[in-house]
Amino acid sequence: MAKSALNSFRGAFHDCCALSLVVQLLANTACLLRDQPKVTVAARGSPSYNVVVMKVLVTGGAGFIGSHLTELLLHRGHDVIVVDDESTGSAANLAAVRGHQKFTYIRGSVNDSRLVQSVLADVDEVYHLAAAVGVALIAQEPIKTIETNIYPTQLLLEELTRQIHADQRPRRFFLASSSEVYGKNPKKKWTEEDDLVFGSTSRPRWSYGVSKAIDEFLALACWKERRLPVVVGRFFNVVGPRQTGSYGMVLPRFVDAALAEGSLVIHDDGAQQRCFAHVSDVASAVLALMQTPSAFGRVFNIGDDQSISILELARQVIAAAGTDATIEFQNYADAYGADFEDIRRRVPDLSRLKATIPFQPRYELGQIIEELLEDRREQGKQGEE
Repeated sequence: MAKSALNSFRGAFHDCCALSLVVQLLANTACLLRDQPKVTVAARGSPSYNVVVMKVLVTGGAGFIGSHLTELLLHRGHDVIVVDDESTGSAANLAAVRGHQKFTYIRGSVNDSRLVQSVLADVDEVYHLAAAVGVALIAQEPIKTIETNIYPTQLLLEELTRQIHADQRPRRFFLASSSEVYGKNPKKKWTEEDDLVFGSTSRPRWSYGVSKAIDEFLALACWKERRLPVVVGRFFNVVGPRQTGSYGMVLPRFVDAALAEGSLVIHDDGAQQRCFAHVSDVASAVLALMQTPSAFGRVFNIGDDQSISILELARQVIAAAGTDATIEFQNYADAYGADFEDIRRRVPDLSRLKATIPFQPRYELGQIIEELLEDRREQGKQGEE
């Protein structure tokens, strides 16, 4: 059926002077479908559906989000290659799938051009999640942040387009971006077409948002100039099991402190507003977007749109933990240096996402907190054995 549809479009091409964008998208999709086996799977909490089996590369797949995405891809029957240098991720995050027959793990860097050329040779999709992680790293090592974010993205995109030109086999590319690209835009809710408002270049904390914005420009340019199907996802405070507080992530820091009956350290006054999305909701949204041709060449906010202050988040964590933990306030200068600036409110407008795929977060914040507490307690028990 896929081959017949493709032939029909090819005939239309000879009858017309130019091939429309819609036909290009459908033809690319048909090429991906052609000669590919199908499997029927049931997503957790969803009805069964058919999925085209593909070979997929996940960069940064040993990280928090990457490991969950990898598990979901394998659950849906895909062959998955993970490349991770373990600078911030850990192979332990992939323990549940290390023996999977469709899983390949490579400890290496996507800065390595030879490795990138090799792993991209026969993949159908790339999920590029490898990036600099954590506010502390960004503030302290801006050069590393910029290089880690920009060069691998450029390398992957260039090699993908080169290989597509060489063998005419379509591939797709997902870029994991961040709500940091909005900078300090004062709007109450951010839409994908809003202006990006950054601070002075003398303040290193903006290097992360700017470098991710450059990544977006590169990816979208490859769609516009080379017709490489790309999807850009701007993540908003993704949380869940396996996330570490080592790099400044607020919720796992709070959970760890509450269970230890220590102090939950809040930067500034705690009135900052944030939204928290469960990693499984985010991973499902990413895969849905990559299978939706109307998403190609577009940017999407991905997360939850229910906001909470950081102070109230701390109170909820302590209440759920049921411990005698306390709350402590720390100014930004002591935490990250005198030149640090924060973003007071980060709330996504999810209208575009919900208009493109059937997206509705399944986890409320209270459930997420309880799950993280249980996950940490279980880790503690295992450490005692």
